[in-house]
Amino acid sequence: MLPDEEEPVTEQPKIVPVILSGGAGTRLWPMSRPERPKQFLPLTSDATMFAETLSRTADTSRFSAPIIVANGRHRDLIEADLGDMPAMIILEPAARNTAPAIALAALAAAPDAPLLVMPSDHVIANVPAFHAAIARGLPFAQDGWLVTFGIAPTGPETGYGYIRFGEAQADGVHAVSRFIEKPDAERAAAMLAEGGHAWNGGIFLFRADAYLSALERNAPDMIAAARAAMAAASHDGQAVLPDADAFAASPSDSIDYAVMEKSDRVAVVPVSMGWSDIGSWDSLYDNRPRDDRGTASAGNVIALDTDNCLIESDGLQIATVGVSNLIVIASGNKVLIMPRGTSQRVRDVVDAASKKGD
Repeated sequence: MLPDEEEPVTEQPKIVPVILSGGAGTRLWPMSRPERPKQFLPLTSDATMFAETLSRTADTSRFSAPIIVANGRHRDLIEADLGDMPAMIILEPAARNTAPAIALAALAAAPDAPLLVMPSDHVIANVPAFHAAIARGLPFAQDGWLVTFGIAPTGPETGYGYIRFGEAQADGVHAVSRFIEKPDAERAAAMLAEGGHAWNGGIFLFRADAYLSALERNAPDMIAAARAAMAAASHDGQAVLPDADAFAASPSDSIDYAVMEKSDRVAVVPVSMGWSDIGSWDSLYDNRPRDDRGTASAGNVIALDTDNCLIESDGLQIATVGVSNLIVIASGNKVLIMPRGTSQRVRDVVDAASKKGD
């Protein structure tokens, strides 16, 4: 190239947000229920968690219209949060876990489109840090890598999977050495002490064709079912309805098991961005502002001499006097009361309620 010549500018494709919204959110019962799971609740701000997820990719100079993969019963809730925002809504005819759901989105996108896959029910307090991590990972995604984001651990959490860093590929980008299942407390503490590990937050960045090629290699029955379902899909406004019979033939598996753990070119971008999956009432307590006695409350609540509690109601008035370290949640005609630190047992309550037909 001659000195006076300018290098031609190559326009980069915009990132396509892929928002996964198929979860039932039963760990936040009784407020989160199948008809309105936690992503459609305003848990950490005045907006729903789904709307907060949409807002992180609202910059149209960098991001294109989102593809939302969701349960059909939530279409009205999704459209209410979207408002006038353009989007494609793919309504899953059946729940088949994350790998087939992402396949539907990848088939709907342009082959060279970078897909930013995000759950719809996570908190990210530091969005600029998230965007900076996306920028670090994008060149690798465009080069055919499957990129994941490693959340900087804040403690030896046993409820998350972990990612072990391999060789550095660039500043702030590593190859993935291995994915580690949810560890026990001793193993989690050892990984934190060792360093070079991050939580697996379930956020990914890759080209659509790279993901589909990985499925062809590792889960051919899954991609075949997704292709058939999209080929026979019907359309209703901005909604795409994949063929139910074809999609039912897909194996049910997560992206971690079906693709990420079996692929060679997998990169991780470590990031500290105030992330939480709000996976329990205890987690919500940690992410809520609290009064001078350590109590977080919302809704119709009177809390007197109440210490270190989470109290929330969407209607029924709750009054507490002289209690501490409790979770008290009221929604409709259901009330949950339990000690803080035991909120993983909500699953037991949901199972017991289902047996009673509630």
